[in-house]
Amino acid sequence: MKDVPFFIVKGFLESGKTSLIRETLMDPEFNDGGSNLVIVCEEGEEEYDPVQFKKLNTDVITLEAPEELSADLLERCKKQYNPDRVFVEFNGTWTVQMLTGVRLPKGWFMAQMLSVIDYTTFENYWNNMRAVMGEIIKFSDTVIFNRCTADIDKSKLRRTVKGLNRKAQIMYEALPGVELPDEKDECVFDLTKDPIEIPDDDFGVWYMDAMDNKNRYDGRRIRFKGLVYKDRKSVKGTFVPGRMAMACCANDMAFVGFVCKVKPEMEPLVQFNPRERRWVEVVAKVGYGYRDEYGAEGPILTAESIVKAEKPENEVVYFS
Repeated sequence: MKDVPFFIVKGFLESGKTSLIRETLMDPEFNDGGSNLVIVCEEGEEEYDPVQFKKLNTDVITLEAPEELSADLLERCKKQYNPDRVFVEFNGTWTVQMLTGVRLPKGWFMAQMLSVIDYTTFENYWNNMRAVMGEIIKFSDTVIFNRCTADIDKSKLRRTVKGLNRKAQIMYEALPGVELPDEKDECVFDLTKDPIEIPDDDFGVWYMDAMDNKNRYDGRRIRFKGLVYKDRKSVKGTFVPGRMAMACCANDMAFVGFVCKVKPEMEPLVQFNPRERRWVEVVAKVGYGYRDEYGAEGPILTAESIVKAEKPENEVVYFS
């Protein structure tokens, strides 16, 4: 039995999904002459050329409603087309969760989930349809921003994507004739200060920066305000000072922070009471190491001082 990779390409209508699939199938390094099946879940202005696809040994079927994308359909496709590769051009307004109940035929495996985003319309969609755009990014292995212009801020886009999906790879494709700038490696915090001051509204930005830039913070001292989090599973002598962060919408709100070691005399200040929202100002030294809580290497704070603090004006922070 052959292994059949199953690719899902997501994005809004006219974002460039059809072009990506067509160019992939035309790439001789990808297409080794095997048979392909493309399942189209929405039809845009750009269509698949049946003559061209016949030469590429590719069949195309079109679905009209989300319930049509089912395990039964895929089994029928396996029997009728016996493809070596399968692409699904997924409708950008359909929820990805609907795929969790769709069992792939034996021998088929989920190879990659890609999101295609038109940079020229991204800001408008992000401001007005944030939950839907977040759904497109959240579960992707790769996020491709196409039709990029010279004014692109790659660092801001990276923070936006990584706030929703830490594991996603990010790619940029320029409009014809446009040369894209390199991603800026600028820090928004004053690294000359000791301790480095983290403004209340920028905790989310610092959280992402500290995860990605060990060289900036390893061994440095920081000062920030955070909400005390500690539960029965917390290792003695530690707590997590952090903030509630919103990646795209209220449904994606989550507590983010780093493990912080404390001296015994500091313990009374960080005892967690679920009926109390205790805010503290922390001065801590930043180190890095593996923690089970992260499942990887990450920042580990060692508190030098902890004092009670008033809650910030805005309790929720963002990643960009």
